[in-house]
Amino acid sequence: MAPATATPTTRLRAWLLEGLTDRPKQQSHAETAHEGRPWWRVMCLTGLDYFSTLGYQPGIAALAAGLLSPLATIVLVLLTLLGALPVYRRVAEESPHGEGSIAMLERLLSFWKGKLFVLTLLGFAATDFLITITLSAADATAHMVENPHLTSTLHGHEVLITLILVALLGAVFLKGFSEAIGVAVVLVATYLGLNVIVMVVGVWEVLSEPHVITDWSSALTTEHGNPFMMIAIALVVFPKLALGMSGFETGVAVMPHVQGDPDDTPDKPAGRIRGTKKLLTTAAVIMSVFLIVSSFITTLLIPADQFQPGGEANGRALAYLAHEHLGSAFGTVYDISTILILWFAGSSAMAGLLNLMPRYLPRYGMAPHWARALRPMVIVFTLIAFLVTWLFDADVDAQGGAYATGVLVLITSAAVAVTIAARRAGERGWTVGFGVISAVLLYTTAVNVVERPDGVKIGACFIAGIMALSLLSRLARVFELRVTHVELDDMAERFIRDTANRTIRFIANEPDNRDKAEYREKVEQIRRDNDIPAADDVMFVEVTVLDASEFESGMRVRGEVLHDRYRVLTLESSSIPNALAALLLHVRDETGQRPHIYFEWTEGNPMANFLRFFLFGQGEVAPVTREVIREAEPERARRPHVHAG
Repeated sequence: MAPATATPTTRLRAWLLEGLTDRPKQQSHAETAHEGRPWWRVMCLTGLDYFSTLGYQPGIAALAAGLLSPLATIVLVLLTLLGALPVYRRVAEESPHGEGSIAMLERLLSFWKGKLFVLTLLGFAATDFLITITLSAADATAHMVENPHLTSTLHGHEVLITLILVALLGAVFLKGFSEAIGVAVVLVATYLGLNVIVMVVGVWEVLSEPHVITDWSSALTTEHGNPFMMIAIALVVFPKLALGMSGFETGVAVMPHVQGDPDDTPDKPAGRIRGTKKLLTTAAVIMSVFLIVSSFITTLLIPADQFQPGGEANGRALAYLAHEHLGSAFGTVYDISTILILWFAGSSAMAGLLNLMPRYLPRYGMAPHWARALRPMVIVFTLIAFLVTWLFDADVDAQGGAYATGVLVLITSAAVAVTIAARRAGERGWTVGFGVISAVLLYTTAVNVVERPDGVKIGACFIAGIMALSLLSRLARVFELRVTHVELDDMAERFIRDTANRTIRFIANEPDNRDKAEYREKVEQIRRDNDIPAADDVMFVEVTVLDASEFESGMRVRGEVLHDRYRVLTLESSSIPNALAALLLHVRDETGQRPHIYFEWTEGNPMANFLRFFLFGQGEVAPVTREVIREAEPERARRPHVHAG
């Protein structure tokens, strides 16, 4: 008989959840070995985000710093080369599998405070990556609309065009985003080549008309006074240019794609680390040169009023120069290249989101089961990008504050992480150096927050949303079986094997003094309360809660004989009921018998005990153990027996 045809709803569900697994896949050797691409090709993938900021950075710098834009940009470049670059070279050493600075900080804190701290950083990371998608798409739209051949047709439809670009990016990932590096190399090489032409022409225009430099320097002197005052003001305003530091976190995130040496190991991928350092250094040097030259020529050659909202150079300063000095045909080619790299820059951000969120949230139990599938998450992030685009009216300048805040918080957290790592390693010189960098970045972040509080507001919205949804998800999944696998040592295996041919009885015991009297009294009480024959064997099970904030983990069971009489299985887990349920189900599968477990009822208010279980993995153990078993085993006749008295 032919199988029934799947309904459209079933086919849609199967397509959305394609690749979904019950448990997160463990990292395989292939993911940690030396497979990958040459570092310079992977640099182009990072460059989709980093280099594409040239599309809007010079215009934002001119708006923020005015005539001081070149000086403020030089300060930014110095901070990039002497601050962010050394920090992320160290991050590459500390997290060679792409975990980034968040994982470094996660290791410093445990329990719930560590989880909440990571969720906060994830909120800012989401701000960074999502605003990268929406801001890049908005600037691609600006390049379309301001093109002389299209402005009359597209003007006034900026939000709609940006939404279409975001939707197209989401569609790419829904279809299956497998390998972007080849496309990234072509886009980055073309875009940087065109920018070289624009900047060479711009520098030639400046040098061929000396009065341009004279007029600029005179205006600087008139507006700001002596050079020391100019430098002081540049130091104050440069935090507004922080968009030019984006891309470092992405550079570390793509480390698994970097080709290592043949003798690289998962624990010490020296070749991959070395390649990533080359990637970060080369990208930073290239971008630094482009930032300085672009800020110089755009400030000197473009009238100040053209940078303002509605001006032809707003959000597209270099494109303005391309049209003005190289003609409409070249300008259109430049626009097309810029539009493509800005639109595709969102792919690196989307990939970052899809790699970052599943790395933490499922492990914390703070994501729905379907969050492990690619396509539902793509839809969620695309819808959020729609909302952000609508709220900011597809305005590049309006999104700059939120983007800069996300970038600066991540770079600052990385600086703090490497400072702590250097201090723990006893590297006094590096500790002082990274400490100074952390202080400068903290100042930069604080100034940006004060000047542009909208960035913190949107970041706070992401943080609040992530935390609320995470806690609700964990609450909804509270009775899931959290143990990914169970391992028994030789003694524990022997205990189970010896009782496999008779009734298997466990006694749940909360260890106290672990003296002979404790176990004797416990056995007598359980036998009396449950009418267990004196001839029947029993085993004690004791669970030690390690970190109750962890959600999923493996479990090792150790067996021991105490006082030459009592057999005890000891377990370490994040939750007592989940550990006991996992043990019972494992024993059932190994022996083919439904084991029995005996509890004492817990004293206290049921709601208070539930909160103890939710937060600390303890509380009302007996009913929760039964509920976890019920959730894990739908067939009632196969469930282990749970007794309480």
